[in-house]
Amino acid sequence: MVKSMNFQKGKGNLIIISGPSGVGKGTVCRALLEKYPDVSLSISATTRKPRVGEQNGREYFFYTREEFLNLREKNAFLEWAKVFDNYYGTPLKYVESILQQGQDCLLEIDVQGAMQVKSKWPTGVFIFIVPPSCEELVRRISNRGTESQAEIQKRLNRAEEEMAHLKSYDYVVVNDLLEDAMEKIRAIIVAERCRVSRVDWR
Repeated sequence: MVKSMNFQKGKGNLIIISGPSGVGKGTVCRALLEKYPDVSLSISATTRKPRVGEQNGREYFFYTREEFLNLREKNAFLEWAKVFDNYYGTPLKYVESILQQGQDCLLEIDVQGAMQVKSKWPTGVFIFIVPPSCEELVRRISNRGTESQAEIQKRLNRAEEEMAHLKSYDYVVVNDLLEDAMEKIRAIIVAERCRVSRVDWR
C-alpha cells in the first residue's frame, strides 16, 4: 500500500495550433492568451529588419542572415522556413525556457512548420482549427477586401492542401463562435495537463 504520494506540477506542454488562412486562428490565440496567463506565446526568430515600434525579444528575435544560418546549423530551431528573402524560425531554447517554468507554450504556425515540429517534438499537443464550412471560409477571406479574386482562389487552394494534413493532428476545433472555440482549446490544454504521463509523481 502506498503510504504517501505527492503530485507536483511538471513541465508545461507545447501547444501547436494550425489552420487555413482566414479561419481566425490568430484571433482565437489572442483571446486565449488574454484570458489565461498560464499560457505563453512562442516568439519567432527572423532575419527581416525590425519595423517601427518593434523590439527585439518582444515581437521577434531579430538576427542577421549569418547568425540565423549559424543557429540553424546547430539545430537551434524547432522549425524554420524561408519566406521570400527572409528566414523565420522557432527558437528551441526559448520554448524550453517557458516549459521549464511550468507554463504551456503556444505556437501558432502553418502546417509545414507544424510537421517539422512534430518530427522533433512528438509529445506536443497538435490542434487544427477549421471553419464551420467552406462557404464561410470563402466569406471570411473575401470580407477582408485586401485580396484579388486570384489571391483568394490561391488561399482556398492552399487551405484544401492544408486540410489534407488534418489526421496528423490530435484535435480539431471548429471556429464558429470565438468564445466557444477558445474555450474548447482551453479544455484541451487542461485535459492534457491531467494526463498521467505528464504528471510529476514524487
